[in-house]
Amino acid sequence: MSARRVPTSTYRLQITPDFDLSQARDVVDYVRDLGADWLYLSPVLQAEPGSQHGYDVVDHTRVDAERGGDDALRALAEAAHTAGLGVLVDIVPNHVGVATPSANPWWWSLLEHGQGSPVAWAFDVDWDAADGRIRIPVLDDRLLDAVELREDRLYVGETAYPTAPGTVHTGDTVADVHARQHYEFVHWKRADHELNYRRFFAVNTLAGIRVEEPEVFAASHGVIGGWFRDGLVDGLRIDHPDGLYDPAGYLDDLARLTGGAYTLVEKILEPGEELPASWPVDGTTGYDALGVVDRVFVDPAGQEALTAASGAEPADWQQLTHDTRRGIADGILGSEVRRLARLLAPTTDGLPEDRVVDALAEVIASFDVYRTYLPEGGHHLIDALESAAEARPDLDDVIDRIAPTLIDPDSAAAVRLQQTSGMVMAKGVEDTAFYRTSRLTSLSEVGGDPSVFAVSVADFHRAQRDRLGSWPHTMTTLTTHDTKRSEDTRARIAVLAEIADEWSSTLDRLQSLAPLEDAVLADLLWQAIVGARPASRERLHAYAEKASREAGDSTTWTEPDEDFERRMHALVDAAFDDPAVVAVLDALDERIDAAGWSNGLGAKLVQLTGPGVPDVYQGTETWDRSLVDPDNRRPVDYAERRHVLATLDGPEESGPERLPAIGLDGAAKVLVTSRALRLRRDHPELFTRYLGLEASGAAADHVLAFDRGGAVTIATRLPIGLERVGGWGDTLVHAAPVERVDLLTGRRVPASRGIPLAEVLADLPVALLVPAAVADGTERESAGADAAADAAPGTATGSRTGNDSPTTSGGTSPDEPESEAQAEVEILEGHA
Repeated sequence: MSARRVPTSTYRLQITPDFDLSQARDVVDYVRDLGADWLYLSPVLQAEPGSQHGYDVVDHTRVDAERGGDDALRALAEAAHTAGLGVLVDIVPNHVGVATPSANPWWWSLLEHGQGSPVAWAFDVDWDAADGRIRIPVLDDRLLDAVELREDRLYVGETAYPTAPGTVHTGDTVADVHARQHYEFVHWKRADHELNYRRFFAVNTLAGIRVEEPEVFAASHGVIGGWFRDGLVDGLRIDHPDGLYDPAGYLDDLARLTGGAYTLVEKILEPGEELPASWPVDGTTGYDALGVVDRVFVDPAGQEALTAASGAEPADWQQLTHDTRRGIADGILGSEVRRLARLLAPTTDGLPEDRVVDALAEVIASFDVYRTYLPEGGHHLIDALESAAEARPDLDDVIDRIAPTLIDPDSAAAVRLQQTSGMVMAKGVEDTAFYRTSRLTSLSEVGGDPSVFAVSVADFHRAQRDRLGSWPHTMTTLTTHDTKRSEDTRARIAVLAEIADEWSSTLDRLQSLAPLEDAVLADLLWQAIVGARPASRERLHAYAEKASREAGDSTTWTEPDEDFERRMHALVDAAFDDPAVVAVLDALDERIDAAGWSNGLGAKLVQLTGPGVPDVYQGTETWDRSLVDPDNRRPVDYAERRHVLATLDGPEESGPERLPAIGLDGAAKVLVTSRALRLRRDHPELFTRYLGLEASGAAADHVLAFDRGGAVTIATRLPIGLERVGGWGDTLVHAAPVERVDLLTGRRVPASRGIPLAEVLADLPVALLVPAAVADGTERESAGADAAADAAPGTATGSRTGNDSPTTSGGTSPDEPESEAQAEVEILEGHA
C-alpha cells in the first residue's frame, strides 16, 4: 500500500452508465486544471441493471460493467495519479440491491435455499416472524393471480424468482409452487408492518446486510481491499454508517483493511452534536459545514415576516418533527418497530404487544439525533425516554420496563433501536418535515435545522475554529447528490430574508393569480421556482410532484389526490403561461439576481478557503440551480466548462483579457472556484490556522473575513442591506499590514492597518488576498514551468507543491520550512 494521503480538496463525479469511468478519465486534466486535488467518485461496484446512482450494489466482486468495469477504474486511477490527483471512492456497506434477484447472487441463493443458503448469514432476516420464510412485498391487488410459473421459476411481471430444488412438479399451480418456497410473495402494502428483513430506510428493494460478521465483511470488501493493495484508491466515503450494527467496529475493520487510509462517513450531525472521537475517520461528508455557511448569508431580520408569509407555517418545529417521525414509525417503518418489539418480548412478558409497539414508536419519535452511540451517546437516549414518558404518561409503565434493556449497549434490542432511529429520523425529517415548512426553504437542507434561521459572524468564526481544532481534514460541501436544493438555488432563496415584506406581498399576488389551497406547499413551490429559475417546465413539474407527495399533507405517493395535483401542476404551468405571473417573477428576478450571485460567490469562496477539505460537486464550479434528486444529477457540460476555464486562464496562462462580468454564463464563479482551489493545492502553507477578522465602518455588518495563515478571504453578506446603507463607504477589514494581491482581480492592496472594501470589492463581491511575495513568486514559478514545458514536452506545468509525494496535505509538515511571506504575516498579526 502507498503512504497515507490527505486531500486539500475534492471534485465529486457521479459515475453512471451514461457517464462512465472512461468518460471520467477524459475529465481528469480538466479537474487538475480547475485546481482540485482528488477525484471523488460515486459508488462503482456492480449495481442493479440501469442504476443511475450505484447505491444498489448487487455484486461486490467486480466494478460495474455498465460503468466501464475493473479495467476502466484502473485506467482512471492511473490517469488521476499521473496527473497528481488522488482518488476517493464512495462505498455502500449497509445494504445491497435486490430489485432484480437474478442480478444479485447472494439474494438469489437466499430465496432459493432460505436458511440453508450458504450466504444466509449475510442478510438481516427475522425468520421466526414469518414461519421460516422471507416476505417479498411485490404483489398488487391481483395477489398470486399476477404471478406466473415459467421454466421452473416464478415471475412477477418480468422479474424472475428462483424455486427451491425439487419444489416444482408437473401439474402444479402457481399457488402450489409458491407455498413450497423459502419466500412468500405478499401485497406491497404489507411491507409497512409485516416485513421481516432489514432494509435501507423504507426501500423494499434495498436489503440490509450483516457486515458486522467477519465473513460478510471479507466477502463484501475483498475488491475494496485490493484497490488499496494495488494503489488504485487513496480514500473512502462510507455511505449511511448509522444503519450498521456496530459502526465503530466496522470502521476499525475498514481501517485495518485500508492501512488507515483517508476515510469520511456520511454522518448527519444535528446542531451541537459531535462526531464520535473514537472513530478512526477523518470526518463527515460536510453537511454540518453546509448549514453554517448558508446561514451566515441569511438576514435574521427577515425571520418574523417570512414566518408569517404563507399564513400556515407550523408554529413549533420540534413538535412538527416529533409528529412526522411518529408518523413514519407508525407507517412505512412500522415493520422495523415491530421487530424491535419482538426482541423485547422477554422483557415485556405480560404486556400487550400493541402497547410495547406504541411505546417504542414514541421513544423513537422523541430522538433529537439520528443515532445514539452507546455507551457514549447514552444521554441522548435517556432524553428520548424521558421525553416519551412525559408526552405519553399512559405508557409510563411500558417505558420503565423497556428502558433498562434499551440503554444496555450489549442488548440486541438496544442495537436494533440504534439501527432503527436513524431511518425514522431521515424519513420523518429530511423526507417529510422539510416539505411541510416554507418560511425560508433554503434552510431545509440535509443536516440542517430550519428552526435555526441565521448564524452570526461571531458564531460562524467559532464554528470554523472548532472544525480546524477537532476535525481539520473533514469534508466541507455546498452541494451533493442528496441536497434538497443546490448551492446557487439556496443562494437566491436566501435573498428573500433581506426583502421579507416584499416577498410576502409577492407571494400574496402569486397566490391570487395561481391559487393553491395548501399554503405552505404553495410557498415552497414558488420559492423553488424563484430559486431554480430558469428551470424548465418539466423539471419543475417533477419537483412539484415529489415535494407534494413527500410532504404528505395534500397528496401522497400511495394515494395521490388527482384533483389536488392537477391544481398544483396548474401553478407550475402558470409560471410559464400566465403573462401576469411571468411579469411578477421577472420583476422579482431583477430584484434578487445580483444579490443571489453575490451570495453564491460568497458562499463558494468561504467554503473553498475555510477549514476542512472542500468538495466541489460536479458542475458547481459554475452556476447550478438544481432541485432535489434526480434533478441534481443531470449531466454536466464539460466542454463548455473547459472553454470558460481556458478563457479565464488566457494565452499561456497569462490570465483573462478582461475580468468576467457576473452574469448567467457563470464565468465569475469558475474564476473564484479555480483560483481558490489552485491556491489551496499549491500553497497549503497559507492555510494552517484560522483567524476571524474584524471590520469597522458603516457597513461592517455586511462583510465576512478571515485569515487562514496568509490567505485572506473577504466576502459580502446581506448585499441588499449593503445597498440600503449606501455601499461600503469607509468600511475597513483589519488584517496584518502586509502588501497583498487579490488573486481574483489582480488588484494590489498596499500594506496598511485596514483593507478598504470600497476598493477591494469594487469589481466582485469577494476577494482572495495573498501576500504579494506569494503572488509574485507564483507568477515566476508559472513562467518557469512554462519554459520547462517548452523544453521538455509532456511534462506537467504549473506549481504543484502539495502532492508531488504521498504525504499528508492541508498544511505545512513539521519538516517543511515556513515561507518568508507567512513568517512576516505571523509576526505582523501578533501586533495587529
